[in-house]
Amino acid sequence: MTRHSAPNIREVAAMAGVSTATVSRTLAEPNKVRETTREKVMKAVEALNFVPNAQARSFRQRSNRTVILLVRDIANPFYLEIYRAVEEEASAAGYKVLMGDARGDATRVANHIDMVRERHADGLILMIGRYPEELVELKNLPPIVMASETFEGLDLPSVKVNNVAAAKGAVAHLIAQGHHAIVHLAGPLPEQLASDRLAGYRTALAEAGISFDPSLVEAGDYSIEAGRQGIEALFARGKTFSAVFASSDQMAIGAIAALRSRGLSVPQDISVIGFDDILFANAFEPPLSTVRQPRRELGRHAMRMMIELLSGNTRPADVLLPTELILRGSVASASARKAGSIAGKRDA
Repeated sequence: MTRHSAPNIREVAAMAGVSTATVSRTLAEPNKVRETTREKVMKAVEALNFVPNAQARSFRQRSNRTVILLVRDIANPFYLEIYRAVEEEASAAGYKVLMGDARGDATRVANHIDMVRERHADGLILMIGRYPEELVELKNLPPIVMASETFEGLDLPSVKVNNVAAAKGAVAHLIAQGHHAIVHLAGPLPEQLASDRLAGYRTALAEAGISFDPSLVEAGDYSIEAGRQGIEALFARGKTFSAVFASSDQMAIGAIAALRSRGLSVPQDISVIGFDDILFANAFEPPLSTVRQPRRELGRHAMRMMIELLSGNTRPADVLLPTELILRGSVASASARKAGSIAGKRDA
């Protein structure tokens, strides 16, 4: 069979029966790999005639084997398990990982980009809500992998979940429980991640024949405080609702706090579903129903893709990971709501 493309690091790893991280480490630091493993890798390299491209080879020669994982808010526990998985994969390949905190601050983002441009780090795994202007202006991009968040019009390797489908499934479950007036606590619109989850919310409503009411949507920054403020804004406008779909577990927790401050119970008065399944979701009271993202797999794939960028000669294939709707104690059927409780308490 005639080859139509150059062999890549994944093919080398498959032939040798090892991970791409092991291939990368063997090529970069052969003395740190067991002899038997090194022999398997080098035989596969020879058999496939694998030659890392000049850009990757040049980059490795100036490399300090450090990757930056840049997240939008380091205080959000969503990122902790992702970092752990990234670090494990990086360590296996002989890399270090620095976790950067964007905090919505363009200067902080620019500082981390400069670390890569000045070769203090080798590549960026981006988990922030916007594509940095500093990168738009670059003709030759450094190695970049998008994790969880993507940007339209950019052909960058990415690992993510189907946010539209996941949000649709969560809202469809609320509808199946008899809820029609459903609030959506969205992320920071018009960012792609927030827009996708809003699209899923709207699709579920449309398929159930429920009219979309934009006044039931409140946007925030995925934080607990944003969830609290979103609920308060809805009450201030006199909105009536029986369920909440939040774009993050932190927003869901903030929403529940705001509801409780008005004497409302979850799920007896209002049902709530979050997104992410962070550590605290199951420890919260009531245990939070939520969309589970496979955060460890997300982190593993992101770092493996980075290793391919730094070691191989092809663009890594994009990865779409599955989600799961986890049902706990924060959702009840609309018929189970306490009669008259909302009207009597929402203006408390």
